[in-house]
Amino acid sequence: MNMLKKIQHWGDHHHPKWLDYFRILLGLILIWKGIDFYINMQAFSNLMRGAFLGTAVSISLLAHLIIMLHLIGGLAITLGTHTRVFCLVNLPILIGAVFFVNISGGIFKPYSEFWFSASVLIGLVCFAIEGNGILSVDREKVYPKQAL
Repeated sequence: MNMLKKIQHWGDHHHPKWLDYFRILLGLILIWKGIDFYINMQAFSNLMRGAFLGTAVSISLLAHLIIMLHLIGGLAITLGTHTRVFCLVNLPILIGAVFFVNISGGIFKPYSEFWFSASVLIGLVCFAIEGNGILSVDREKVYPKQAL
């Protein structure tokens, strides 16, 4: 636990303002991917077509959970509230996307989403360590009486 406190303290006190723009972009990307995931639910329908009832229900629940975590987590990361928590919550989803979904599609194909998913995964790890930053809703908790 002491190591986590040290990482959190370091991230809170070594956070440049320009890095907040990347945090906001990361949150917007997660929102966009959540909406895109919702629009393209046909892929999950194809998975459920040949599955048993229990498998189909679990796939459906997983799809809806991913959508909600991307939308809520993306909004929270964009606003800068509970950034570390929502980065950690979205990490398993992105690990699954990078190592199980996108790698099987061929990482060197044109328009491969592997590199995009890997970049978002790196961003989530970065902001799980760095935290909110100055341009955030929770700014007063970490950076009291600092001017922007």
